[in-house]
Amino acid sequence: MKRTSIFLLALLLLGLTACGGGEAAPAAPTEAVMTEKTEAEAPAEPTNEEENTLKMTIGGTAATVEWEDNESVAALKELVKDGPLTVQLSMYGGFEQVGPLGAELPRSDVQTVTQAGDIVLYSGDQIVVFYGSNSWAYTRLGHITDKTAEEMAALLSGGDVALELSAGGEAS
Repeated sequence: MKRTSIFLLALLLLGLTACGGGEAAPAAPTEAVMTEKTEAEAPAEPTNEEENTLKMTIGGTAATVEWEDNESVAALKELVKDGPLTVQLSMYGGFEQVGPLGAELPRSDVQTVTQAGDIVLYSGDQIVVFYGSNSWAYTRLGHITDKTAEEMAALLSGGDVALELSAGGEAS
C-alpha cells in the first residue's frame, strides 16, 4: 500500500510538472477585445516627454527642433519653465546668429562641425543658430528638422532676429 501511494504521488507530481512547464494559453478573444477597448476609451494623459519639451520660434516662425538629451538642454528647459525667454540674435560670420541667454548653462564643449539648422551653446551663456557651416568647440543643444538649408538662410541671413524659447505647453 505504501509503495502504491508513493507511486501515485510521483505520478501526480510528474503530471503537475508537465502541465506547468509549457507556455500559458493565450487569453480568450473577448478578453483581448475588452482590454483594447478600455485602453482606447481611457483619456490620454500627457507623457513626461510632452510636458518637458521646448518650443522655438525665430522671428515669429515656428521651428521644429530635435533637442539633445544633455545637461545643457535640461537647464534650458528649467530656464523657460515659468515663462518664455526671448533672445535677441545678431548676425556673426555670415553663417550664424548668436545671442545671450542671460544665464550660464552647464557645458560639455567638443570640437564640432556645424551645419544649417544646428543649435549650440557657445561659451556657456550664448545660443547660436546656424544657417551655414562652421567648426569650433560647442555644446550641442539641438537641430531644426523642418527647415532646409535654404530656408534657414532665408530665416537668418537678412539681419538680426528674435528667438523665443518656451515650455512645451505654452504658445510660441
